[in-house]
Amino acid sequence: MRRYETIFILEPDVSEEQRKPLYDKLDELFEKYKGLLIKRDEWGVKHLAYSIRKLNRGFYTRMEYCGDGDLVDEMERFFRINDRFMRYLTVLLDGDVDIEQVKAEIAQAEAEAAARKKSAEEAAAKAAAAAAEKAAEKAEAAPAEAPAPPAEKAPEAAESPSAPKTEASTGENPEKNETGSSE
Repeated sequence: MRRYETIFILEPDVSEEQRKPLYDKLDELFEKYKGLLIKRDEWGVKHLAYSIRKLNRGFYTRMEYCGDGDLVDEMERFFRINDRFMRYLTVLLDGDVDIEQVKAEIAQAEAEAAARKKSAEEAAAKAAAAAAEKAAEKAEAAPAEAPAPPAEKAPEAAESPSAPKTEASTGENPEKNETGSSE
């Protein structure tokens, strides 16, 4: 079995719902011709170096797989028949591949990806816990650092009902009554 890499460009207006049947058809070809899809990378819409069919952009996808020449021939025939595929290129990566070794590589890569994801989640959880702890410490320290609430007015500064009102305390002339005339 040989190891190949195929990069193809789809029209940029092909939605995810429209790409799924195309990918399903390619997956059927892998099953029919006893191939093994190692990896499919969707690179997304990119600007083309030159116009193809009067289009300046295309949706790039890269597939790495193992198979025989019949699989490659059938995939390229599918690319030529379907107008959604603008360009494709298949490259031979390795002429003789042990399929079991490739499956082990895939399993190892998936395990490493799972471990990276788990460590990233743990790091995020630790960061969230540290931030929560810091916020709690800040909340505990805030009342101690806050100035004490103002004390009630001292009895001598408080106004008593019997004390005469002065201009400074009320802003009015004490000589005038409520109607504004002097008594």
